Amino acid sequence: MATLSIKDVRKSYGSVQVLHGVDIELEDGGFLVLLGPSGCGKSTLLNMIAGLDDTSGGDILIGGRSVVDLAPKDRNIAMVFQSYALYPTMSVARNIGFGLEMRGVDADQRKRAVDDAARLLQISHLLDRRPANLSGGQRQRAAMGRAIVRDPELFLFDEPLSNLDEASCGNAHRDQAPARASRHEHRLCDARSDRGNDVGHQGGGDEGRPYPATGRSSHHL
Repeated sequence: MATLSIKDVRKSYGSVQVLHGVDIELEDGGFLVLLGPSGCGKSTLLNMIAGLDDTSGGDILIGGRSVVDLAPKDRNIAMVFQSYALYPTMSVARNIGFGLEMRGVDADQRKRAVDDAARLLQISHLLDRRPANLSGGQRQRAAMGRAIVRDPELFLFDEPLSNLDEASCGNAHRDQAPARASRHEHRLCDARSDRGNDVGHQGGGDEGRPYPATGRSSHHL
């Protein structure tokens, strides 16, 4: 597990500036929720942390190491996409373990990791199914399982919990420490985040202001 530091990160597409200098410090094992309206840059920020999009300025550090010049495969992160990105021709078990297979992890170790993740997410009975035979919530759990088995330094979640019930959300948060989530639902934000820091609307230049003293955390873009 690792800390995450985002220092004055900016993003522009041509003359359009999307992110105007984002600063976030997240402790090892912390859980942060990004809040904001559609199109404000939440997914863009996650993609830059993952290395799927370049920054226009600033720095991103994972575990104290700058990663802005590293390829996604070298950042040791796992991302759950909003679209789930499951392979339609593979079973749930194969989807969850496919990343480990590509890394050369032996079959017995892969099976143990898949079984542990499936048990955590309550989808052990679905491991032989294909994604087309799953509900939206079940597909989300399969995508989360694929991230969990990698045992990364950092989890990035792009609205992965919208179709999950409270018990499943709680299990995932309690047992998998570092996570970054981009979402719109404030109820789940308050229930799942750990640290109080609402930084205001970055694109509009508002000054940072304290989040209500609940012991929870969000970052408002």
